[in-house]
Amino acid sequence: MQIHCILTAMVIAAPIIVAQAAQTSTNLPPELADPSVPAVECRPRNGLPNFFAKASQGGEVRIAYLGGSITAQEGWRPKTLKWFQEQYPQAKISQINAAIGGTGSDLGVFRLEQDVLQHKPDLLFVEFAVNDGGASPAQIYRCMEGIVRQTWKALPSTDICFVYTLAGNMIQTLQEGKFPRSASAMDRLADYYGIPTIHMGVEVARLEKNGQLIFKGNLPKTDAEKAALGDKIVFSPDAVHPFPETGHKLYLEAVIRSMALIKAAGRKGPHKLGEPFVADNWEAAKLVPLDKASMSGNWQKLDPAKDRLAKNFQNRLPQLWKATPPDATLRFRFRGIAAGVYDLLGPDCGQLQVTVDQQPPRKVLRFDSYCTYHRLGQFMAAHGLAPQVHEVKIETISDPPDKAKILAQRNEKINDPKRFEGLNWYAGYLMLIGELVE
Repeated sequence: MQIHCILTAMVIAAPIIVAQAAQTSTNLPPELADPSVPAVECRPRNGLPNFFAKASQGGEVRIAYLGGSITAQEGWRPKTLKWFQEQYPQAKISQINAAIGGTGSDLGVFRLEQDVLQHKPDLLFVEFAVNDGGASPAQIYRCMEGIVRQTWKALPSTDICFVYTLAGNMIQTLQEGKFPRSASAMDRLADYYGIPTIHMGVEVARLEKNGQLIFKGNLPKTDAEKAALGDKIVFSPDAVHPFPETGHKLYLEAVIRSMALIKAAGRKGPHKLGEPFVADNWEAAKLVPLDKASMSGNWQKLDPAKDRLAKNFQNRLPQLWKATPPDATLRFRFRGIAAGVYDLLGPDCGQLQVTVDQQPPRKVLRFDSYCTYHRLGQFMAAHGLAPQVHEVKIETISDPPDKAKILAQRNEKINDPKRFEGLNWYAGYLMLIGELVE
């Protein structure tokens, strides 16, 4: 099997510094505003020398996996963990599973401390290229740089590796010899910081182009189906989430090939933070308990011992509050540049009215086409604000969304009307870049 990796990318020297270190995400040069990076499976850059040194010595070693549903699967995450454990039997290697389906770096940067850094990882894998597929490069720079700078500010010896997966038409872009836009933006940032990167989908794209892989299909069950398939690999059922026994095996193999190259790169030592890539990055992103804000109207703190949702999501939202219309309101004032809420979406959820300062109110849906079940979510009330005091008001409203129409976008139906009753809002944290003020 070919190793798609440019050896000359094995940079041990300090990462390249961009011309204007004071640039912000709103005044980027064209090559950063719309980046396009050549498709290469591995760019070792400054490697993972601290991790490899510690694993070789033995003792406790922790690997954190921060990402979305592809990382949450029983796939490349447990497969690579097992491989590392086999390579370094003298070490006690464990994982920090910080993957949440359907979320991107815009939530990851806020939950990083709670879900990752407090557990003190030695290696941090970051996987958001698919879920950040619809985000602008500017947004990706802000969030991904926030993850990097938070990590190295708190744990300067922790090594970071960006890993990229693929979905949908991203495979065509790879077959044209380029990274998709989200991975291109992440790779620009990785180049600035000397962070190694692995695109686990490069080999997948090559195999599909050569007729050796079916990107979306069903695994064969009968002998006849297996014979018809021949030597071809069925990658995934949905062009997103690989089958553990096929697609995730290819992802594992990409990591193994890349680690042979990454291991030879870099020198052990703490990571030092210089000028930021974009001055308005979200390094200061943090979670604040929801009850630090002012609550009025119909609010209920859910007890994990009695409430199913509170129990199911206790790991991520230790406190879960339920608000019901028409009069449940959340108010807070903060000095900073961005604010949002870490919450749930689900069948019995509705919509909110959000007002920031004197701006016109806007509606925010907490129900979408995936809401046949409850899942973690988030929304920004505002970002890109002037660094001064702002006032945020969030209200539950009685105006119901057309749930049947929304579900029909994915051919889902309201098969149990009682489950979809209600216009509730479930929330656990404020997301702030700034500080609450009285």
